Amino acid sequence: MPAPVGALVDTPPAPLYAPGAPKSTAQAVPTILLVDDSSVQRRIVHSLLDGAGTWNVVHAADGVSALQQIEREQPDLVLTDVYMPKMDGLALVEQVRDRFPGVPVVLMTGHGSEQVAVSALKAGAADYVPKRAMVSELGRILERVLTNARTESDRVRLFSGMTGRVSRFVLDNDPRLIGPLVAQIRDDLLAVGVCNRNGVTRVGIALEEALLNAIYHGNLEVSSQLKENGDGPFCELAHARRTQAPYAARRVRVVARVTPRRAMFVVADEGPGFDVNSLPDPATPELLERPSGRGLLLMRSFMDQVRFNAIGNRVTLVKSQISCTRDD
Repeated sequence: MPAPVGALVDTPPAPLYAPGAPKSTAQAVPTILLVDDSSVQRRIVHSLLDGAGTWNVVHAADGVSALQQIEREQPDLVLTDVYMPKMDGLALVEQVRDRFPGVPVVLMTGHGSEQVAVSALKAGAADYVPKRAMVSELGRILERVLTNARTESDRVRLFSGMTGRVSRFVLDNDPRLIGPLVAQIRDDLLAVGVCNRNGVTRVGIALEEALLNAIYHGNLEVSSQLKENGDGPFCELAHARRTQAPYAARRVRVVARVTPRRAMFVVADEGPGFDVNSLPDPATPELLERPSGRGLLLMRSFMDQVRFNAIGNRVTLVKSQISCTRDD
């Protein structure tokens, strides 16, 4: 494991939770099943989880043991390594997708596992976290996946008779608005029946990435390359530009069309755009670990179509009921 995470080996390890052990915290606390064949790495990641959020963590040493654990008690999320004996991370993703579609899976990727991670995203994984960025990114990514995976059953029942919806939104450059908007669209997707929970989680993450790109890279013109040495410079510039001309006056416009057969989302910003032809393939192994390719990779992995307009300031995302069922 790279230095930022491996450096934690000398820290006192968090106590291991035995799979299936009684929860000592309230049932509302999400349970994360951590899967890794290395007991040392499990201790390291467990320590990071303890520092990144409030959740109950249970362990499994490989994919086979993980499935047995899920059969006994379903966790809220599975966090798994890629290379393991008996059953690797990709096979585990496929098994969870087929047998437990309501449980999202996040992969921990290291150098050399990039192509497997791309395959896992296409097979049903909800997200991935590079091992080199575990310290700064792990908590944020897991919180996002868990939020997207939760559904409000009362609201779903309320809209169970809905046969379709067209929604239009105009957002200023405040990322706090993205969560409520995506939550509303997730409810629409479930109510109309385009996808089940696993498919809705993946569509929600893709839409969230498109909205983040529109705000940060489109309207505020902040490059992901600033994240190469941490989030500090990126966040500072974004915060400053939210009150500066011409960035502050720009808006993000969203159109969501949801029917039982497909969902289509158009996200447009008012920035200068970019050369669409210059976009690299985000699934190229050497680019997978870079922050600048993450959003596009997730959008292309989770949606059937991702189309930019000629100047690059509008993206259209399409997901069909047929492919969503296949993902599920």
